[in-house]
Amino acid sequence: MDMYQEGNRLVLAQGNSQLWIEPWGENSLRIRMTAKPQMDENDWALTEPMPEIKPEITFETIDVTDPWYKTEEFAKYHMTGTQATLKNGKIEARVSHEGWISFYNQKGELLTEEYWRNRNRLNRYCVPLRVDARELKPVQGGSDFELAARFEAFDDEKIFGMGQYQHRHLDKKGATLELAHRNSQASVPFYVSSRGYGFLWNNPAIGTATFGTNKTEWSAKRTQKLDYFITAGDSPAEIEKQYTFATGRTPMMPEYGMGYWQCKLRYRTQDELLAVAREHKRRGLPLDVIVVDFFHWTMQGDFKFEPRDWSDPEGMVRELREMGIEPVVSVWPTIDERSENFGKMASKGYLVSADRGSNLHMTWMGNTVFYDATHPGAQKFVWERCKENYYTKGIRCFWLDEAEPEYGPYDFDNYRYWAGPALSCTNTYPVGYAKGFYEGLKEAGEKDILSLVRCAWAGSQKYATLTWSGDIYSNFRSMREQLQAGLSMAMAGIPWWTSDIGGFIGGDISDPAFRELLVRWFQWGAFCPVFRMHGERSPWHEREVEFINNVRQLTSGQDNELWSFGEDVYELLKPYLFIRERLRPYIRQLMRDASETGAPVMRPLFYDFQQDDHCWNVEDAYMFGPDLLIAPVMEAGAETREIYLPKGCRWVDAYTGEAYEGGQRVTVPAPLGIIPVMMREGCNYPIYTKEC
Repeated sequence: MDMYQEGNRLVLAQGNSQLWIEPWGENSLRIRMTAKPQMDENDWALTEPMPEIKPEITFETIDVTDPWYKTEEFAKYHMTGTQATLKNGKIEARVSHEGWISFYNQKGELLTEEYWRNRNRLNRYCVPLRVDARELKPVQGGSDFELAARFEAFDDEKIFGMGQYQHRHLDKKGATLELAHRNSQASVPFYVSSRGYGFLWNNPAIGTATFGTNKTEWSAKRTQKLDYFITAGDSPAEIEKQYTFATGRTPMMPEYGMGYWQCKLRYRTQDELLAVAREHKRRGLPLDVIVVDFFHWTMQGDFKFEPRDWSDPEGMVRELREMGIEPVVSVWPTIDERSENFGKMASKGYLVSADRGSNLHMTWMGNTVFYDATHPGAQKFVWERCKENYYTKGIRCFWLDEAEPEYGPYDFDNYRYWAGPALSCTNTYPVGYAKGFYEGLKEAGEKDILSLVRCAWAGSQKYATLTWSGDIYSNFRSMREQLQAGLSMAMAGIPWWTSDIGGFIGGDISDPAFRELLVRWFQWGAFCPVFRMHGERSPWHEREVEFINNVRQLTSGQDNELWSFGEDVYELLKPYLFIRERLRPYIRQLMRDASETGAPVMRPLFYDFQQDDHCWNVEDAYMFGPDLLIAPVMEAGAETREIYLPKGCRWVDAYTGEAYEGGQRVTVPAPLGIIPVMMREGCNYPIYTKEC
């Protein structure tokens, strides 16, 4: 193996294989490896321009003679080898003479290292397993490789981030995660380690990540290279700052995004939607956004309003804006085979194709194919249709649904994109989807851009992506899972996040149990990055099957406005609209921080209190910015809430006004109308006032 410096890069070369280690921003490194003569040029999430950094690269010659042969008889076989180090600020990569890599911080403390298990007697893990840390195995008959990368496991390590998965645990240590998108699952493969580093698996292939007790292992089913980014920092905030510098930061959130969003499945007509907006204003309720959900269109893939039920979109938008309400329109990436755009998109190669069998991807409410969001031409084509039919009518904000995309079934080995086989690149789909709209809106002169998108991957945030957690169930278990999903997205670099308040599926508006759930979820929503009501709300309205121009029309769920659940519930929900308004200056600053430094809006307690060991174990409460500790009530019938208060300051219960020393668990009152909010002492945010 040859080991040498090439500019600012440390290169390990053997045959056709090359491995590069190079600085990639402050205190950060990028590691790439190929089994081909040329390195694959895809940067995937690492597309931000990096400053020129000159690392400190050193080489050292060492004695590598196996002790077994250090005898007079074998003296003539004495051997030496070369080991190397590359330092970039607070991170150092050390490469053994055989090419094994370990990473250290500026204090000389081991962060992580590759997992090798083979028979070399100089290796402290001298075992005959023949397991290497890096494997690029050729796929027979093709040009792709199957990839595995392995790292040592540490008993003291906790793992946070990785995107959105539907389970309870914030700490991913011990978990096996599918690196794939599904409805309610968003794979964003970046994590922050309690050992003081952050790690991005810069590969959009289908695979798995296993954070086992014996090893950490990453896999990709089809790829051209190994590619990852590692960054070291003295705090989680420093790690997030460096990661988002490399992958891009979210823009500043538009002012309307910080208020209350009203949404349901679905407002069937323009008149119905306007009636809800007018009623909000008649009651004196704050409302910033209202959503025109799916199947308002003539046909999937036409990207236009159905003229019978949406007869005057310009007039609707004008009236909403006069009320201070921003309209949002749903867009799906499904192209019906009967759509006016299907033939043109098919002929230009703008549709996802199948390697075998039928090329239909979804047969719900029509035979449809997903457009290829990895294709720059397809991105532009879809935006131009939406510009022509929505933007020119005043629509500035779009709901980009089905962004995984939601294949039925998820046979990833059968789909093919402009960018390559789905197995190798499908996780970039939501990035391209959001990118097309972001660049289109920017080119049209818009500055305040936001798209509500049902999935994300690393780097999505720089395209003004607000991710929500998909079609989740309406119960307390699901609510608890969304808490860790939102925090995990935040630690993975996606600061704009929301969930369907009350859950999407199964909420009966007349059921007292659901009404309790809705109240608790609504309270929590007021302290999420985006405060948004949504859900299908059962039972669905009974209507005869209806067609317009031979296109099946979708019915709707029950009402989903604050006044839809009874007067008692209304009186419990209403105050939180005003709490959100009173917190708007604070929320605005949190959004500015996210844009400027990559700081998550909602984050685990350890983000702000890393020196408190207990904070690394808290999974049922979080910080909403640096000053507010939020403890959602996630159990039916609860009237009190136990909370751990981080040490280092005193805390004041926003409801009772009682002050507590940090570093202890306390039990506070949490009647049905109250979510426990603890303020750092010295902060006096107007949360629970005399009127509320």
